Amino acid sequence: MAAESVGSKSTVLSLPVLPLDDEVVLPGMVVPLDLNDPDVRAAVEAAQAAARSAPGKPRVLLVPRIDGTYAGTGVLGTVEQVGRLADGDPGALIRGRERVRIGAGTTGPGAALWVEGTLVEEHVPDPLPGAVAELVTEYKALATSWLRKRGAWQVVDRVQQIEEVSPLADNSGYSPFLTLQQKVALLETADPVARLKLATEQLREHLAEQDVAESIAKDVQEGVDKQQREFLLRRQLDAVRKELRELNGDGDGEDESDDYRARVEAADLPQKVREAALKEVDKLERSSEQSPEGGWIRTWLDTVLELPWHERTEDQYDIEGARAVLDAEHAGLADVKERITEYLAVRKRRADRGLGVVGGRRGGAVLALVGPPGVGKTSLGESVAHAMGRSFVRVALGGVRDEAEIRGHRRTYVGALPGRIVRAIKEAGSMNPVVLLDEIDKVGSDFRGDPAAALLEVLDPAQNHTFRDHYLEVELDLSDVVFLATANVLEAIPEALLDRMELVRLDGYTEDEKVVIARDHLLPRQLERAGLDPEEVTLDEGALRKLAGEYTREAGVRTLERAIARLLRKVAAQHELGERALPFTVTDGELRGLIGRPHHVPESAQDPAERRTSVPGVATGLAVTGAGGDVLYVEASLADPETGAAGLTLTGQLGDVMKESAQIALSFLRSRGAELELPVGDLKDRGVHIHFPAGAVPKDGPSAGVTMTTALASLLSGRPVRTDVAMTGEVSLTGRVLPIGGVKQKLLAAHRAGVTTVVIPKRNEADLDDVPAEVLEKLDVHPVSDVRQVLELALSPATRSATPEVSIAA
Repeated sequence: MAAESVGSKSTVLSLPVLPLDDEVVLPGMVVPLDLNDPDVRAAVEAAQAAARSAPGKPRVLLVPRIDGTYAGTGVLGTVEQVGRLADGDPGALIRGRERVRIGAGTTGPGAALWVEGTLVEEHVPDPLPGAVAELVTEYKALATSWLRKRGAWQVVDRVQQIEEVSPLADNSGYSPFLTLQQKVALLETADPVARLKLATEQLREHLAEQDVAESIAKDVQEGVDKQQREFLLRRQLDAVRKELRELNGDGDGEDESDDYRARVEAADLPQKVREAALKEVDKLERSSEQSPEGGWIRTWLDTVLELPWHERTEDQYDIEGARAVLDAEHAGLADVKERITEYLAVRKRRADRGLGVVGGRRGGAVLALVGPPGVGKTSLGESVAHAMGRSFVRVALGGVRDEAEIRGHRRTYVGALPGRIVRAIKEAGSMNPVVLLDEIDKVGSDFRGDPAAALLEVLDPAQNHTFRDHYLEVELDLSDVVFLATANVLEAIPEALLDRMELVRLDGYTEDEKVVIARDHLLPRQLERAGLDPEEVTLDEGALRKLAGEYTREAGVRTLERAIARLLRKVAAQHELGERALPFTVTDGELRGLIGRPHHVPESAQDPAERRTSVPGVATGLAVTGAGGDVLYVEASLADPETGAAGLTLTGQLGDVMKESAQIALSFLRSRGAELELPVGDLKDRGVHIHFPAGAVPKDGPSAGVTMTTALASLLSGRPVRTDVAMTGEVSLTGRVLPIGGVKQKLLAAHRAGVTTVVIPKRNEADLDDVPAEVLEKLDVHPVSDVRQVLELALSPATRSATPEVSIAA
């Protein structure tokens, strides 16, 4: 407990200081304090530590702290309870006891400041003299009057029950109208009678100020009533004057209308827009200030005047410079760069020959960038704007379901706004920006309309030079805007909308391109975010290649960038802990020790006995998903004739088209299996089960037909499918291999998965021109036209141990 020494006249205490910022506690007050404050926590913990060695409750010294300066007098407080405040934060309930005059500093347990203090002795005559008794009565009367105005009747009874002078004076510390300085004055006044006089004066002054405020409020209300009457009469007078002006042909308008009329006449607006704006100004002149229509008109006029009707940025026709900008900011993406270069070259030639505007339309462009996530579709829009020297605006369409988001709201609605296209033009500050319509395939529709249908006029080069927003209701020329739309899934874009855009596919990056992107773009950015200099940490090509090939498997580079960021964070943390010295070069052999084992080991790198296709009935297919190309495994099994009925069972969350492909594959083998020397009798008597792993992922499409046929043929013949072979193609009832889509994405996925031999339909051979040359060099691609060719290529040679009745658990 706090040390005490009793002298002849005063008591000296040693107490931990609990500072109170902008707050004063007087004796008799009970206050909750937040223990999240480090000063409060330190003082309470120090008091608790001292109380363990002495009887009684923990004691602290509550001292006001004003602008960093402590008062000379504090209050001895006892910690009544430690627990939770009403908001759930830890807190302590402290009761003020007696005044303490602060002395010199001392030492004590804990992290709190300890001081020595002397208890302030109070002397009150008993019985009270007549003047003091009158002062007590006056204070109670004033306090009762103030409390009744606030409706605090319970507090009135408690104040009336206080008979002693000192507690009555200290009770004024609860008054919210007292300033901090006034409360400090009450605290430092030791004489109880003088303190009660001070509290009475403060309360009397506050009540006098309240009376004045109430009188002023009454006078103000009377003045407002008078102003309202005057305003109504003046409005009537203005209406009479307006009627007289119209009768006399006098065109003098009101000040605000004159201001808008002058702004419209001074603005460089198209002729039709100027006429519409002047009509709205006429309506504004005839409307009253209280009419909601006046506010709608002013908002509409402000929007029209803020649009950059004749502002255009000059295109940079340095074709070589634009191509250099695209090459510097994005690796790969040759198709997109070529299309932008062609667009700029044509615009340059049209401008040189004076063909910039033909038939009221300019040479805009509408491109749809379709590809898996992380291949750079969104950032490519900024690069295009940079290469052309135009403003760039991004419009996020993901989750938009309201048609008014595109075409704007009718002005009859409260809070109406123009659509996102008009707002994008306003934000760009020019009529020819590059507008990126991001995630256009995520646009939905409901009872509020179809935003995709509203985009038809926006993205049609034959119509968008006269685009009409529902809010503006004037023609807006969008023919010079370059629209870039991004999407992950082509099938999710409505055909009518897709027909208005030029499709550019971004099918993903090869491993070599990922290494270049990581070295030139991702690594410098992540080094800066990790607080590292390029000289401190370097990644050799082997480490980048292993990160791209075995730690990530994706069409884009987002996961690769996260892996690089994780690697750099690990190196930075080890350096700060003194475990690693810089500079440091990360090699492929050190990746496992830094960020763990690889997550995507190629099938070809695994033990032959552990590969999925090491047993009959499993084939490797290729598919296209929203994240790019992917490898898809197909497993087949035959049920025991005694335990299962004959028929086809399909699992793996398959769509209708894929289910039909399985039926076609089974029918082909039943009808033509004898030609292939397969025991087709098993297909008639035993149940067939085809399973696609990753059962939580929906799958559909016809391109798995040859894969299912191969899996069933492998199961019947007992010959496993070669581990290095993947295939794709639709199969017909006669065994023909029909063309499919997404050849480039599928070959990139096969290359990422370590597959070396790929079987594709013969009629897709022309699609190989789109596949990067470095990928084709590492793949042995076999175009086929018949299932028999697929089986010859995919099935391993027959061995003596092969049996015709092999059952593979799906």
